[in-house]
Amino acid sequence: MQGFAGLMWLLSMALIVFSGFALIDAAVRREDAYRAADKKTKPFWLIILGLAFVVNLLFPILSFLPIIGLIATIVYMVDVRPAIRALPGGGRSQRGSSSDGPYGPWNGGR
Repeated sequence: MQGFAGLMWLLSMALIVFSGFALIDAAVRREDAYRAADKKTKPFWLIILGLAFVVNLLFPILSFLPIIGLIATIVYMVDVRPAIRALPGGGRSQRGSSSDGPYGPWNGGR
């Protein structure tokens, strides 16, 4: 019985890490990338993935709610994340130098 409890604990930790990674990934993507990829909005995915993360923290793995959270996390990771990453810039905010021009950095004629 201890082996089964250990396996369930390990599986629960894996779900927490998986949903936490998806939540952080959704948080670092730009808002307009979600609209450009024709997916739901960034706040929608942050709420869904945040709820999935909290549910995985609070409920045991064999209950119904963590399974729903796992499905939502899988949908984000398999459908939304690749669509956003396929956009130019990968959907992440890019901060360049103030001297960057439209064709790359301006080097002052060097």
